[in-house]
Order: sequence, then C-alpha cells, then structure tokens
Amino acid sequence: MPSFLSNNSAAVARFWLNYRNLLQKYGIKESMLKWYVRHAEAYVSASAGRKLATHTARDIEAWLGEHGRIGRMPAWQFAQAVDAVRYLFMLVHSPVVDTVDWKFWCAGATTLPSGHPTIARSATPPFVSVASGKEPATAPAMTTRLIAVIRQRNYSIRTEEAYRGWLERFLRFIKGADPCTMGAPEVKAFLQALAVEGRVAASTQNQALNALVFFYDKVLEQPLGDLGSFARAKRPHRLPVVLSRNEVVRLLDCLEGVHGTMAALLYGTGMRLMEYVRLRVKDIDFGYGQIMVRDGKGQKNRVVPLPTRLVESLREHLEKVRMLHREDLAHGAGAVFLPDALERKYPNAAREWGWQYVFPSSRLSADPRSGTVRRHHLHESSLQKAVGSAARAAGLDKQVSCHALRHSFATHVLESGYDIRTVQELLGHADVATTMIYTHVLNKGGLAVVSPLDRV
Repeated sequence: MPSFLSNNSAAVARFWLNYRNLLQKYGIKESMLKWYVRHAEAYVSASAGRKLATHTARDIEAWLGEHGRIGRMPAWQFAQAVDAVRYLFMLVHSPVVDTVDWKFWCAGATTLPSGHPTIARSATPPFVSVASGKEPATAPAMTTRLIAVIRQRNYSIRTEEAYRGWLERFLRFIKGADPCTMGAPEVKAFLQALAVEGRVAASTQNQALNALVFFYDKVLEQPLGDLGSFARAKRPHRLPVVLSRNEVVRLLDCLEGVHGTMAALLYGTGMRLMEYVRLRVKDIDFGYGQIMVRDGKGQKNRVVPLPTRLVESLREHLEKVRMLHREDLAHGAGAVFLPDALERKYPNAAREWGWQYVFPSSRLSADPRSGTVRRHHLHESSLQKAVGSAARAAGLDKQVSCHALRHSFATHVLESGYDIRTVQELLGHADVATTMIYTHVLNKGGLAVVSPLDRV
C-alpha cells in the first residue's frame, strides 16, 4: 500500500485508478498501464512516507539516477520509468514537473552499441600479417586484415565500417575467388556494375573505389595502378538546406531543456554532430569565450566561438552534470571513455572532472567492449529526433536536420560579412571549395542579380 496515502484501501485504489485514467488520457496503451503503475509504485515505495507534494527536483533526479544504475534494465524500460514518474507528479499537480528536465533523462536511455564511433576505435587491432599470400582468401580473413591495417593507421570507425562493407560486396561480386589473383579489370567491372546496374550515387561509387584502392594498395600490397576509363555515376549538384534566422528562432523556441541548449549551441558553433556530442568539460573555455573541437574530421583540432547568450545556461547545465559526476564517484563509478593510449598513460584521468562529457547520458551503462561501467555521452539520435520533432512543431516545410543547423551557421556568418577563409577555418574544411557552397544564398559577387520582374 502506498505509504504517502492513508491506510484507507479505498483511497489507495482510487488514487491508482486516477493515475491509470491520466495515463489513458495521454495515450498510453492499455497493455502498458500495469508497467507504468509498477514504476510509479517503486518510486512511491522509495519515498519513505513523504508526501509527493513535498518532493523536489533533486529527490526525483536522485531516484532516477539510482534507477539508471541498474545495468539489467533495457533502455526502453528506463525511459518508461522516467515517463511513469513524470505522470505521477502531473497527477498531484506538483510544480516540480516543470523543474525536472524529463527529456534529458529519457534521452539518456539509449546506450552506445559496440560499433558506436565513440568506443569502437578503442578496439585493439587484430594482429595479422598484411603481406599477401599469408592467409587463405576467405572473406573473414580478408576483412580481418583490412580492419587491422585501418586501425593501425587510426582511421575513424565510420571509414572502417564503409571500407569493410565494400570489400565484402566486392568479394561477393567475384564469387569467392581469391582477390590476390584479381586486379584492375575486376575492380573496374565492379564499379561499372554499381553505376549501370545499381544506379548508385557518384559519392557511393567513389567511396567503393577508395575502399578497393586502399585494400589492394595497403592490405594486399598489390597496387591497382591506372584503372583507365569506366562508367561513372553522375554527380548531382545539390545545395544545402539552410534556415533563415527567423526559422532558426522558431525551431529553437520549440526545443527545451538539454535539447534546447544542445541545438542552440550546435547552431551557434557550426560543429558537426559527432564532434558536438563528444565535447569534454575541459574543451569549453569560458574565459576566452571559445570551444576547442578535438579530433574532428580528418583528426584535426580547431577553435569555434562560444556564444555569449549561452554562457549562463551552459554553466547551469554543467553544474547538474557535476552533481551527477559526484554521485557516480560516490558509487565507485565516475569514469568516462578515453582512448587506450591516454587511459594507459593517465590511469586516473577518466574520473577527473575535466574529462567528463558536457552532454552525458542520464544513466550508467557497461562498455560493450571492456565491460567497464561508465557514463557515456548522450546518443546522437536523441538530438536528431528532438530537432525533427521541433521542426514539425514549428511548421517548417524544409527538411530540417542537425546538419542543417551547421549549414545555417556557415551561411549566416558569411551574411554577417566575414570572409570565406574564416568560415572555412570555423567549419574545419580542408578545401575552401567545400565552403564555397554556402555562397548560394548570398547577394554577393556574381549572385547579385536582380530579377527582371522586380525592375518592371
């Protein structure tokens, strides 16, 4: 029997009936009601007889944090528990409902899989001989050798996944034959089949070409040489989706809590999504008003501006993160992922405040490779979903994504009069030609054309 109610069993039954009615009002399916009730009862049982009206956001977050340490609880179940507690306080009309960042706790339900870019690069490369002819030409042996060479060169996990996929497709194309006995003619035939029969995009065909050139050159040590001419996929000229300043404001107005801060900072800095979610506390320099982006695309570092308008909200957010970190330390956790070399060189760094993620997950989870219990960063999909939902709520007709905020940042900086080389540095582009795409919306240079209709 819930201890915060009287011993009157009728009152207890009436309370939980009202709770179920509230859940149904908000569209919770009949089959799920009992599970929501169980989560709510678990919270009530842990409240030591205190009335729900006296609970603070700190009480709720402490329970959620403790609940999130249960490693056996699946992500969807933890998110369900967060929702159940929120509805519980909505039922009693507690003002605390508006002070808890429920989306932050729900967003942290998604844990990082073993192939996630944050942790997959920590995998020890398999030790194999890369000299040709040392192993049987089986698909597993070939992919193992490819992965070994890629990781020895410290390429990103995304590159590893792409190259491995293209190698496997090529091996299927040559029907299990030994690739060591193949060469440029077979690779040309494969690339041509992709363009003619598969009708793939030009970027897809180029990625396949790069993967196979790398495989033959660096893994088999049998360079393909000049491939000559072959059917090329046609490269379309696409323009980026850019939001106007008014549309950005409308979008951000539909986001709140941690997602609101994240989206605003993403637009205000122009960072890529994965660079953003991997930010560490030490990377934010409030004194100089800047953020250091480390190990970005191409393993390059760069500096981006810290928006002054976000300084206060970001400080408040970091205070909450610090409290989570202190609780983790008190429970014997508090470590974050570090690359293997750093973790070996500085064994205590993983628990230091400066190395913590700026946007951590709301729950602890076991590292799928090492089994170590850590608090990873928020999964990038949580922000992607939030931005998509906000775009629909704001009534935006454009195809809005997190990357559209980066496009908008670049375009608006150019509109403000900054030169394109500055924007190239801020975005981390290797070639200024990549940055030039953002000039498509500017009334500058050759684009300063007035429609003849406006002169009539």
